[in-house]
Amino acid sequence: MKKGIDLTEHCVRSTTVVEGRMLTVKRDEVRLPNGNLSQREYVLHPGAVVIVPMLANGNIVLERQFRYPLQQEFIELPAGKIDQGEETLMTGQRELLEETGYSASHWVSLGSQHPCIGYSNEVIHMYLATGLTAGEHNRDADEALDVFDMPFEACMQMAQSGEITDGKTLVALFVAQQYLSKQYLSK
Repeated sequence: MKKGIDLTEHCVRSTTVVEGRMLTVKRDEVRLPNGNLSQREYVLHPGAVVIVPMLANGNIVLERQFRYPLQQEFIELPAGKIDQGEETLMTGQRELLEETGYSASHWVSLGSQHPCIGYSNEVIHMYLATGLTAGEHNRDADEALDVFDMPFEACMQMAQSGEITDGKTLVALFVAQQYLSKQYLSK
């Protein structure tokens, strides 16, 4: 990345506005690179993992669930927050099994994404999971999911048509598509 002028903002004072079970909202007074003061409000997030689970036939395992803040159902890839001290791969393995009942024998890191850089420090780590074996899910008491699978190409069509709008799912699908096309071309 090209380095130019220093754009770092320095915290002068930090206040916790709200501290919840998973999220903390902060308001900081910061000194800008030009010396002026400003305020930044942001959310501290523990981080998450999203999984692209691919069955032997090439289908992708998806979930349909209701998301309260937007009052609607969304089609998403399996995902979940990182527990304190947990490695990201362990989070992915745990969440895939808990939500879908599948376990995977092969995991590939697809990198990470920063979905909300203007107001959160959240990082979402992406994995492709293959060699899936079906089992019993172990969902949290507050999770209601409809798990299904569909061909990868149909997922991509839904992403392009606007039927899939969840950001983490869109990014993970497009990154997985690039990874898989490179794997196919290198054979």
